[in-house]
Formats: sequence, structure tokens, C-alpha cells
Amino acid sequence: MQKHSLMLLAAAIGLAASQASAADLPRKAPPAAIPPAPPPITWTGCYIGGNVGGIFGRGDAHFSNFEVGSNERSGFTGGGQIGCDYQFAGGWVIGIRDMFNGTSLGRDRTFFDPVTGFTGTVDSHINWFDTLTGRIGYAFAPSWLLYGQGGVAWIHHRADLTFAGIDFGTFGKTRTGWTAGGGVEWMFAPGWSAFLEGNYMDFGDQNHTVFGTAVSGVCLAPVGCSFDTHVKAATVLVGVNWRWGGKAPGYRY
Repeated sequence: MQKHSLMLLAAAIGLAASQASAADLPRKAPPAAIPPAPPPITWTGCYIGGNVGGIFGRGDAHFSNFEVGSNERSGFTGGGQIGCDYQFAGGWVIGIRDMFNGTSLGRDRTFFDPVTGFTGTVDSHINWFDTLTGRIGYAFAPSWLLYGQGGVAWIHHRADLTFAGIDFGTFGKTRTGWTAGGGVEWMFAPGWSAFLEGNYMDFGDQNHTVFGTAVSGVCLAPVGCSFDTHVKAATVLVGVNWRWGGKAPGYRY
């Protein structure tokens, strides 16, 4: 009986010792949680940014008596833009944007009146332009957008006229026309994108009065009472946008 009791005591002591040894062993850490996948890239949201580039213009001018001719010129342009986009499931994107740029576009043109034999100059300048456009694009890759756009454009055009040594003054006016173009945009970092685009603007004919008319409707101005101009311009721009807001279509956050 005593021997049996001793055996039970030894077994209990051994069991307690094994449990204590097991408690002292390092425990295996649980597997690390898998981080959630980043949200997919989306063009939905609004943006603001800046741009620089070149502007290429053409001005056609004529008086009621004769043609002055065309004036080709080029210059620098830079400014800013603000807009918003919405991306549908499937990659299609629609948006609206306003862009305002200043320009250095200007050039003098010398002309000759075959009727009077006098010469003159027309100094033409485009000070700024503003375009309000809608655009539609397709995200052909997660971070690349190909788009076209079109809408209304405003431009401030100034023409200084000198004829036969007489300064007839400055004819300046904000003109309204239309614009169309397109480009490609790349989202190179979260919230940041860069674009390259080209646009065309046309502002139609604008009539300026140089002098009034005399008795019986005879024009007293040596070059004619009517001075007409037609302005067209094209731009090639690169720019950067800072974007915010918006969620990818169909994604649960």
C-alpha cells in the first residue's frame, strides 16, 4: 500500500514538472493579418492644376477696299485649370473643365494700299484665352486616360492700326468662339496626374469701324470704313493636376 502511494506521488510530481516545462517554452505567434488591397485607381473626383505650352495663331484682316492678308505667329502660353470627372464601370469617363491662360502671342504686319499708295501696319495681340469644355475619355489602362473635348472659348484680341503715318488707335475686344481638341492623361501617383493635349480655337469674323461715313454714304476714310479681322489659334500644352475625392465604381470601402 505504501509502495503504491509513493508511485502515485512520483507520477503527480512528474506531470506537474512536464506542465511547467511546457509553459516555459516560447509560443508560436499567430500568422500576421493580410493587409487589405489598395482601392483601384479611379478618375472620379475633382482637380486643380497648372499648364504651360505653345500657342500658334493666324489672323486674317481686310478693309472694305482691299485685303491686308494673313498673319501667322507663335508664342508662349501658361495658366491653370479646374474641373471634375466621373468614371463609369467599364472605363468610360465624362467631365467638365475650365482653363484660363495668358499668352505672349503677337506680331506686326505691314500692308500696302494700291488705291492710295500708302502703307500701314497692323499690330495684332492675343492677351489671354479661356475655354469651358466638356470631355469624354476612356481609361485604356488603370492609370491612363485618352480623351477628347470641345466647348466654348473666349479670347481677348487687340489690334493696333497705323496707316499713312496716322495712328487709328487700338481695336480690342473679348471675342467668343468654339474649341475642340484632345489628349492623354497619366495618373503617376495617388492624387496626381499629368497630361499632354492639343486644342484648336476659332473666333470667326469681327468688324471694327475705322471712320464713319460722309454725306450720301460715301466713306471718308482713305483705307475704308470697315476693318475686319478673323482670329484662329491652336495650343499644345503639358500640365499637372492635383486630384481629390471620388470612389471607384463598384468598389466597397
